[in-house]
Amino acid sequence: MYLVRLKKIISYIPYTLFLLFLFIGMAWGTKTSVNSYVGSRACKHCHEQEYQNYIKYARKSHSFDSVLKMKKGLTKKELERCYDCHTTGHGKPGGFVSVEKTPELKNAGCEVCHGPGKAHVRSGNPADIKRVVTLDVCKRCHTPERVRAFRYRPLLHGGGH
Repeated sequence: MYLVRLKKIISYIPYTLFLLFLFIGMAWGTKTSVNSYVGSRACKHCHEQEYQNYIKYARKSHSFDSVLKMKKGLTKKELERCYDCHTTGHGKPGGFVSVEKTPELKNAGCEVCHGPGKAHVRSGNPADIKRVVTLDVCKRCHTPERVRAFRYRPLLHGGGH
């Protein structure tokens, strides 16, 4: 009797293994890699001059200070809207969450214009980052209303690169 049961169990092993490998393969094949944010300091190693220009000339290199100045008079919802332009990657996978959790992303950094940099930092491949930045990228945050209010001058023309 035990021998019959054992033979029956053994007969299911190939099917079980097939299903197991099928599910593992499906999970592996559908896994997506998210290119997340690393912060501007990660760019410094290879792009020293650009990084120094960013720190020296770009007001956005300390953009979170503006949020702190205005924070007292804002609701939580209004504050969240500020994070969209004054931090790096807010609301996106691997982007700014809070000063405590993602301090390296608290200012609007290189990746705001050039896109998430984790893949580029790992590979060193220029194809893994947005190299050509147009004014359309700037206009996501710098709307006509904000240009008048904050004396906007695109870093593209302000000594950043």
